[in-house]
Amino acid sequence: MRSRAPLAEVRSWPEGIRRRYRSLGLWTTETFAGFIEDRTARFADRLAAVGTDSLGAQHHWTYAELARRARGAAVRFQEIGVAPGDRVVVALPNVVEYLEAVLGLFRLGALPVFALPTHREAELTQFCTLADAAAIVVARDPGDADQTALLHTVADRVAAHGVLPPLVVDVSDWSRGPGSVSPAGLPLPAHDAEDVAFLQVSGGTTGVPKLIPRTHADYLYSVRESARICGLDTSTVQLVVLPAAHNFAMSSPGILGVLHAGGTVVLARDPSPRTAFRLIEAEGVTHTALVPPLAQAWVSAARRRAPDLGSLGVVQVGGARLADSVAPQLEEVLGVRLQQVFGMAEGLVNYTRADDPVHLVHTTQGRPISAEDEIRVVDADDRDVADGEEGALLTRGPYTIRGYYRDPRADADCFTADGYYRTGDRVRRLPSGHLVVTGRDKDQINRAGEKVAVDELESVAVAHADVLDAVAVGVPDDYLGERIVLVVRTEPGRPRPANLLDHLRASGLATFKIPDEVVHLDELPVTAVGKNSRRDLRRLLSAHLAADRGDPSRSAVTAATPSS
Repeated sequence: MRSRAPLAEVRSWPEGIRRRYRSLGLWTTETFAGFIEDRTARFADRLAAVGTDSLGAQHHWTYAELARRARGAAVRFQEIGVAPGDRVVVALPNVVEYLEAVLGLFRLGALPVFALPTHREAELTQFCTLADAAAIVVARDPGDADQTALLHTVADRVAAHGVLPPLVVDVSDWSRGPGSVSPAGLPLPAHDAEDVAFLQVSGGTTGVPKLIPRTHADYLYSVRESARICGLDTSTVQLVVLPAAHNFAMSSPGILGVLHAGGTVVLARDPSPRTAFRLIEAEGVTHTALVPPLAQAWVSAARRRAPDLGSLGVVQVGGARLADSVAPQLEEVLGVRLQQVFGMAEGLVNYTRADDPVHLVHTTQGRPISAEDEIRVVDADDRDVADGEEGALLTRGPYTIRGYYRDPRADADCFTADGYYRTGDRVRRLPSGHLVVTGRDKDQINRAGEKVAVDELESVAVAHADVLDAVAVGVPDDYLGERIVLVVRTEPGRPRPANLLDHLRASGLATFKIPDEVVHLDELPVTAVGKNSRRDLRRLLSAHLAADRGDPSRSAVTAATPSS
C-alpha cells in the first residue's frame, strides 16, 4: 500500500503551559499503547468486556484475552500495510470488534478516527479525505446492498479529491477465522505522550463535522480524573448503550475509564429499555450513561415493567440538558443516583459529584474536572458577566484542544487569541462553580444528543430544483430535546416538492440529520439586515405546530420519518 502523508501539524498548548501541566502531574509519559499493556497485565484475570460480535455471537473477554486480541488486530492492520502514524477511520456499532480494532490501532501506533455507524457519504468522505485515511473499519452485511454502495461512493468521492481511497477492513471476517497470531514481542510504538493519539469528530456546528486532535497526555489525564471523580474500581460494570465512539461513551469516564480501573465494559447493540434491562440483570451492571430522551424512555418503561435493576447504582445523563422535572423521577423510578455530565469532544467535561446537594444534582450540569480548567462566561463583546448571569461559555485547560485538524477557518472562528475555546454553549455559572446550560450560541440543533449543523442541512435542501430558500431550526421537544424542522420557501404557484426528503437522504446526510418535519411558508421572516430570522421562525413554528396538534387537517407541515 502506498505510504500516507504524515500527520499535519496541529496547534498545541504553549510550552510554558505544557511545562505547568507536567509539573503538576496532570500530564504523564504514558501513551495509549502503554496504557493497554499496563492495564491488561495488571488486571489479566478479571473480566474486561462483554458483548456480541458482528455476527451475533456472545463473548466474555478477560483483560488477558483483550490484550491478545488487541495485539492480533495490530498485526492484521500491519499486514495490510497500515503503519504507525497512519490514520484509520473506525465506523463500527457497539460490537466487541470495536474494542479489538481501536485498541489494536493504539497498540500498532496508528491513529483511530472515530466515526459513527450512522455517518454516511458526506461525513465519511470528509473524514477519509481530511485525515488521508489508510483504511476504514466497518462491519459489513453481505446482504446490505446499500452499505456496499455507500463504501464504493465514499471511495469514488475520496479519489475525486485527489486522495488515495482507504482500504476497507471488514471486522466480520475476523470472527469467521482465526487470522494471524500476534507475536509476543510486538514492540510498543515510539510515540511521545504529547503526540496526537487519535482524531475525534466534532458536533458539526459549521457543516460536516470537524476533526479534533487529542493527545495521549491530555486525554488520559481526563480519563484518570473522570474515573476518580466517578468512583470507578474493579467492581464497576459499565453498560454502554450510546454509540461507543462518542466522547461520552469513551471517556466520561466511559470505556477507557472502566478499563483504567479494572472494571467490566458491557456493550449493548441497541439502547432500548428491553435490551438494557436484560443486560443489567444478567451482567450485574452498576453504571450506565444516557442522553435525556433515553433516560425518559427508561423511566417510562420501568414504570410499566418493574425490571430488576437492583445492581444499578449510577445513571449518568449528558449530551443535552436534562429537564429539572425528570431528574428526581429518574432517581425514584430507577432506584439510582443521578450524575449529570456536560462535556464536549473538544475537551471540557463537567460532572455533578456524589457529595453535591440534591438540588445541584437535579438542576445543574456539574462543575469542571480540573482546578486547571479555566472558565469564562461572557457577553456579546467577550466581557465577563457576573455569576448567575447568562453568557457564552469559553474554556481552556489541560485537556481542551487549541485547534482543529487542518481547519484554519474553524480555528479562527472557534478560538480566541489567548487560546480559549468558544464552546457555542450558553450557560449560567453558580458561585459553587456549577454550570447550568441554558442554550446554544451556534447555529446548531441538538436532537437527542446528536449535533446537527443547520448550514449543512440548508445547503443540501436549497440544491433541490424546486426550493428557493430553506432554514433549519430546532423546536423544543419534550422527548428529543429539540426536533429538526426544515422551513422551505418554494416558487409561488408551483406544487410543493413531494420528494424533498428523498433528495435529502440521497445527498448522503446521516440519518439523524433528516428533518423530523418540513414546513412550507410563502415568505420567511427576516431580521433588520435582511437575514433569515431563526428566532422569529422558532416562535412561529412553536405556535404553528401547537395548532397542528389541535387540528390534524392543517396541511402546512409534512411529517418526516427518519430511521435514526
